[in-house]
Amino acid sequence: MSVFLILTFLFAVGSMIGWGIEVIYRRFVSQKHWVNPGFLTGPCLPLYGMSLCILYLLTGIENHIPANALWLRKLILFLLMAIAITCLEYVIGVVSLKYTKVRLWDYTDQWGNIQGMICPLYSFFWMVLSAIYYFLVHPHILDALAWLARNQAFSFGIGFFYGIFVIDLAYSAQLIMKIKQFAQEHEIEVRLEEFREDIYQHISEHQKPKFLLSLHTGQPLQQMLEKYHELHFSADMMMEEMKEKLEQIEQFRRR
Repeated sequence: MSVFLILTFLFAVGSMIGWGIEVIYRRFVSQKHWVNPGFLTGPCLPLYGMSLCILYLLTGIENHIPANALWLRKLILFLLMAIAITCLEYVIGVVSLKYTKVRLWDYTDQWGNIQGMICPLYSFFWMVLSAIYYFLVHPHILDALAWLARNQAFSFGIGFFYGIFVIDLAYSAQLIMKIKQFAQEHEIEVRLEEFREDIYQHISEHQKPKFLLSLHTGQPLQQMLEKYHELHFSADMMMEEMKEKLEQIEQFRRR
């Protein structure tokens, strides 16, 4: 089976499994309610899809790692996996923020973070997930690839996934472009998860929030963005102005 077909299969599987992991994590750990993560509408997180491709490829270099002890070789492998995925996370985060003015995730409050895009804690989580992949998932991935190689007629399922993925990507890109335009006009960055949580809280006051169409409120997107700006950035601007005035007063007293 060609490398292209293998990677497209892994991307599809990883995107959907990663989406499921995030949904469960947000429901029971972070936000305590059902949240559709990411910027797409459907059950797909491309970051996890690309990460699974990276894990699969890096697993192949294990025997080339210059370490005699088996445990040390595996530890180095898991460390390399974590570094690779952390770099991927950083690149995606920076590109999104630079070109769309949308911050897909925010680790600003985490120790040792770099631009709020990556941090040691989540790199450690990537390392743990890499070990879980190696011991529990990779053998099944190999079995699935072997089965697919024998039954390539079923690869139409991969094509079906990408058909839906492209439609979803085009639809979600339109929303992101509207958010980008608003962010540029107001010279801000929109923190996607924070914006989605505001929408959730707003809808919860009147009706049951939508899971898939989580950025839809029944109101124009522009109106919700205005509320988001007023709630999070107007207060920040007032605080900055107050700090400047207090500093001016303090300087005047010293004179």
